[in-house]
Amino acid sequence: MDKLNVTDITLSGFVEITKYRYLFFCIMFILYSLIMSGNLTIVYLIWHHKNLHEPMYIFIAALSFNCCLYSTTLYPKLIIDSLTEQQIIPYSACLLQFFMFYFVGGSEFLLLAAMAYDRYVSICQPLRYPTIMSKTTVSILLVMSWFLSACHFAVQVILSAKARLCSLNLKGIFCNNSIYSLQCVTSRALTLFGVVALMDTVIIPMLFTIFTYTRIFILSHRGGKEFRKKATETCLPHLIVLFMISCFTFYDVIIARVESNFPKLARIVMTLQIILYHPVFNPIIYGLKMKEITKHLKSLFSRKKM
Repeated sequence: MDKLNVTDITLSGFVEITKYRYLFFCIMFILYSLIMSGNLTIVYLIWHHKNLHEPMYIFIAALSFNCCLYSTTLYPKLIIDSLTEQQIIPYSACLLQFFMFYFVGGSEFLLLAAMAYDRYVSICQPLRYPTIMSKTTVSILLVMSWFLSACHFAVQVILSAKARLCSLNLKGIFCNNSIYSLQCVTSRALTLFGVVALMDTVIIPMLFTIFTYTRIFILSHRGGKEFRKKATETCLPHLIVLFMISCFTFYDVIIARVESNFPKLARIVMTLQIILYHPVFNPIIYGLKMKEITKHLKSLFSRKKM
């Protein structure tokens, strides 16, 4: 099967949920609305209030923006597909969806690593904090998080675009790393770049984040009660988010590796978890756990009631 950008891929995963088509539509529509409203509210509050123009909150706004971008890549197509008899997507659009899915995922880990560094300097070196975490430093960390992730996964998309397809049937409901199963042969270069991307955008940032927070908690344990409280309040939400996206990243890798031996319905359930929990719970975690954001949220809703 030749060239790709004119090839339509069938998303066969929807076969398992055709009986619940309208229920699936309603759930996806409601979830997408909640995700967009929740995360955009967080972004708006941080942009609008000057006392939130600090590195930690800027990184939180970047993570919330990522959730909006991530969800917009997936949910509208899922909503449309739930109402159609045949779910198809051009291979070029499938590659774009693949790129956005992993670009955002990779940048999440890099942003969380940047946040961990910010928290370390703030808690453990407070006197040097204004100098180290300047506006320039924050801007560089933001740009590099998105740029490095984009570069890593752009390479995989380019190599996949040149691959020859032997199947047009994708066992899923959107285009993730299962697109490799469509290719006649997965090249060594593609496999190598996949491993490099996993190491650079997931494993290394995750280990750095865990190491940094471990250092913070060790130092806070030696300090007083107030110091420990501050460390826990500011670091716990980030660790919860890290735990969630780490679990779902490894789910995504596992699904691709054990696809042939995994029950279809179970695979779909796991896939839905990947796209569901993090974007839905992200604004809840930061909205309820970060005091300044919670304060502005209460103020926003109290004004609306008046």
